[in-house]
Amino acid sequence: MKKVLILSGSPRKNGNSDMLCDEFEKGATEAGHKVEKIRIAEKKIGYCRACYACKETGVCAIKDDMAEILQKMIDADVLVLASPVYFYSIDAQLKTLIDRTVARWLEVKDKEFYYIVTAADEELSSADTTLACFRGYAACVEGAKEMGAICGMGTYEKGEIKSKSAMIEAYEMGKRV
Repeated sequence: MKKVLILSGSPRKNGNSDMLCDEFEKGATEAGHKVEKIRIAEKKIGYCRACYACKETGVCAIKDDMAEILQKMIDADVLVLASPVYFYSIDAQLKTLIDRTVARWLEVKDKEFYYIVTAADEELSSADTTLACFRGYAACVEGAKEMGAICGMGTYEKGEIKSKSAMIEAYEMGKRV
């Protein structure tokens, strides 16, 4: 049994990328893994101030929900990063969370990574920079292994993902954890 942590960057509850997270969670749970999904938009996470107090103490100077989330990231075997494409990149919610891992970033190691992306654009290449952002973070994680990516393209309105093959793909990817 693996500990799976899904970090849903979608600002819309039950938005397209959030729905894909739910399908991934369903598959991974059915496969016998312990799964937790965190909707980042529902958490209080401030921006990194580059004060580097954490360099001295190992603890971030900002007192918010990030310390608890970062501990869960450290404890997880699998990290799922999910974001809608915003101007060809990840959204601010997920970027803020990633930046805040700096306090204990060396402790986030030996993780399997899965990526979930949704975009209004139909062209798969529109997800390239978003995936590059995910991969950029994973490149900073010692022992990181990319295990899969789902791109739900052509999904702008809430719920459009339901008619896309990405729903089945997300469930199946979760089953393969």
